[in-house]
Amino acid sequence: MSLTDKVNNEIKEAMKAKDTGKLQALRAIKSALLLASTEKGASGEVSEQVEFQILQKQLKQRKESAEIYKQQGREDLAEQELSEAAVIENFLPKMMSEHELRPILSDIIAQVGASSPADMGKVMGSATKQLAGKADNKMISTLVRELLS
Repeated sequence: MSLTDKVNNEIKEAMKAKDTGKLQALRAIKSALLLASTEKGASGEVSEQVEFQILQKQLKQRKESAEIYKQQGREDLAEQELSEAAVIENFLPKMMSEHELRPILSDIIAQVGASSPADMGKVMGSATKQLAGKADNKMISTLVRELLS
């Protein structure tokens, strides 16, 4: 079952349950997928990798918005953004934890031959390719910086 089909089914369920928060997040996902499938040069089908990138982007936007709302003292809006982020996370594969990442990043650092923070670009390039979709890039960056220090 494609992501679009899953989202459509979830939309139906959310409408039946009258869950407006979940419905709003699902409609945003559907809209982003529809835009991607109708872009110039697109064949009407969205690859799994593009779907994954869309979901990650949506999730990142929600988390950043929630952070801004918290800084401005708007807990109600931050809570709404975080609940939408939780809905989006349900469609993403589980991300690796910090404990799972450390040995992998250490191996990548050894493979690349990095020894100082100046080599961070080399490590990040290799790490983001190898760990695409498995770990948050922000966490990867933080751990690489820590390991190279």
